[in-house]
Amino acid sequence: MKIIVLGAGAWGTALAASAASHGAKSQAVTLWARDPLQARDMETQRENSRYLPGFALPFALQISHTALPSLLVPLASEDLVVIATPMSALRGMLAVLQNFPGQVAWLCKGFEASVGAKPGRLGHEIQVEVAPQLRAGILSGPSFAQEVARAQPTALVAASLHTTVRDALVAAFHSPSVRVYANDDVVGVEVGGAVKNVLAIATGLCDGMQLGLNARAALITRGLAEMTRLGVALSAKPETFMGLSGLGDLVLTATGDLSRNRKVGLALAQGQSLQQAVQALGHVAEGVYSARTVLQRARSLGVSMPITEAVVALLDGELQPQQAVAALMGRGPAAEGF
Repeated sequence: MKIIVLGAGAWGTALAASAASHGAKSQAVTLWARDPLQARDMETQRENSRYLPGFALPFALQISHTALPSLLVPLASEDLVVIATPMSALRGMLAVLQNFPGQVAWLCKGFEASVGAKPGRLGHEIQVEVAPQLRAGILSGPSFAQEVARAQPTALVAASLHTTVRDALVAAFHSPSVRVYANDDVVGVEVGGAVKNVLAIATGLCDGMQLGLNARAALITRGLAEMTRLGVALSAKPETFMGLSGLGDLVLTATGDLSRNRKVGLALAQGQSLQQAVQALGHVAEGVYSARTVLQRARSLGVSMPITEAVVALLDGELQPQQAVAALMGRGPAAEGF
């Protein structure tokens, strides 16, 4: 099997390197970079110094910046293409791949930005619009690129309606350090991956304001309830949110020091502007761009998401950090439930 990872950011690089190092000898792995200068540097230095510095790339990993049509021509129906771009580029990538005969999966987590009155879409919704005939899915779960690059234990979820896609993802990325579980609930896996980024901003804010571990636990737990409500309203299975792509990814992103979205919340709590917080990252924090769409979709479905509402008001400058916390704690008493 030939595996091509499109996008040489931190996560795409780490996953491609892991597959090249630990995968079956019969599989060939290529990492594609849009920027030819970056590709050339990775090829000569055997390191992605821009996005994943300090980690040597295995020599079995091929680096390419070939134009996509030419890169994809030799691939067959049993081969796998993995899109490792930000969510904003997924639609364009799927359009390029719309006639690809093999398996396709994406790594990006979030909602596409809304355009006018049209709400932003999840990955599987974009795929239905752009390339409905593709056999496609998502690889998600609690994972930091640096830890995968170090071959530290990681568990992921391969979600697709197509058995061939789930099988291809397991075959490509299951290894002694990465365990891949199969799931057919694409909606649930995608909602978990999108909403946890927004909730991680809220948790970073909570920790940055030193509100304590009690507050953090309450925020994560009630955030999980918000995530589940939205997912079920979009036809996801409720049990998915108790798994790796729901609770697991939420806990990691909300509490892990490597989390970009958590760092945004921490920076806002320290008085930085949103622009300052995002610029300091040097990477994309999907929660910043997805929060408004998450809230828009929730409101269109009549789903209550007060934590998400507070995050959006904070990002839009309508509330200061102290006001956002006061708005959440000032809500009236209610019975616990989803």
